[in-house]
Amino acid sequence: MPKENDVAPDFELPTDTGEPLRLSDLRGRKVVLYFYPKDDTPGCTIQACSLRDGWSEIQRTGAVVLGVSPDSPRSHAKFREKYGLPFTLLADEAHEVAERYGVWVEKTMYGRKYWGNARTTFIIDEEGRIAKIFEKVKPEEHTAQVLAAL
Repeated sequence: MPKENDVAPDFELPTDTGEPLRLSDLRGRKVVLYFYPKDDTPGCTIQACSLRDGWSEIQRTGAVVLGVSPDSPRSHAKFREKYGLPFTLLADEAHEVAERYGVWVEKTMYGRKYWGNARTTFIIDEEGRIAKIFEKVKPEEHTAQVLAAL
């Protein structure tokens, strides 16, 4: 996993509209890069809707919010539309970006092991460096943590 003050690993992923987005194209702006497990699941919905509800405060900071999960662009588009999410969701279907950021981890639920995104957020500064990392994010507290860091 990259550390605070490291240059954020660059990537290009398809958005919920299918258009490609490259992280380095956002230099000059703060970026809230949040990794989450799956669209339209309870914790992920709470987290996304919390960011939506804090959107006006986030916009005042000038930050860009990007949510990343292994779901498809189509799944992201449905999730975004269903909850009126005002920010971009990125499809990391091969989990290459999650692996580069060290958040693709083995998990256990009901005794079953599987791989998925650890709920982790990276605040990236205007120069492309990681200013803050939030690991094991609690969905209910996420937006307050993000706003405090911005």
